[in-house]
Amino acid sequence: MSGHNKWSTIKHKKAATDAKRSKVWTKVIKDITVSARIGGGDVHTNPRLRTAVDKGRQANMPNDTIDRAIKKGTGELGGVSYEDILYEGYGPGGVAVLIEVTTDNRTRTVAELRNLIEKYGGNLGAAGSVAWIFKKKGLLLLEKAAASEDKLMELALDAGAEDVRDGGSMWEVETDPATFDQVKDALSKAGIALASAEISMIPSNRVHLEEKKAESMIKLMTGLEDHDDVQNVYANFDIDDAILERLSA
Repeated sequence: MSGHNKWSTIKHKKAATDAKRSKVWTKVIKDITVSARIGGGDVHTNPRLRTAVDKGRQANMPNDTIDRAIKKGTGELGGVSYEDILYEGYGPGGVAVLIEVTTDNRTRTVAELRNLIEKYGGNLGAAGSVAWIFKKKGLLLLEKAAASEDKLMELALDAGAEDVRDGGSMWEVETDPATFDQVKDALSKAGIALASAEISMIPSNRVHLEEKKAESMIKLMTGLEDHDDVQNVYANFDIDDAILERLSA
């Protein structure tokens, strides 16, 4: 299993116990605003906006807050102007790192990200330096109790999923981005609760880290995830399960 998929599972567990709702809302509001600006304010015709709104609802964001964010994006309400930026770099041990950012001040953001990455033994890279390692995929996580493997395999694959995997504590369903919504809808209509559903970046190769570099990598991932301007972080590290669980506790 890829390092990112392991991290997705642990991030979901952490989110269930972290008291960081205001930080989550800040990130989602930015995502909704930019999504509406780029693709319009209708969730039925704007897949990115639909995904962002779903994240807001999962975080118990009030409908009024979601509506205001959409209207700021479409220009119906005034507000800060955000832009999307993709940064690429390397973490400890040469791990490839992709950082998706939504910011109103790219000069401030890149300086803060550079300092954070260098603090843990990495460095920012040029555009295109590591993006080629990753492929965009839909990724759905389900608690093991949500469905049996046989039922999940039948429903997901019939709906167009590419793979169903045992992720240890969770089931992982991988899809092409084009079939992400139909797979998610098929599982929801069958009454199967999803722990998380996102368009992710899956690495084609992995870098195995021993404990010392693994510790620095987890600290870097946590620091990047906690940055207000960072929407998503993807990396191709591979860490033994026992070490990853211990370092992420």
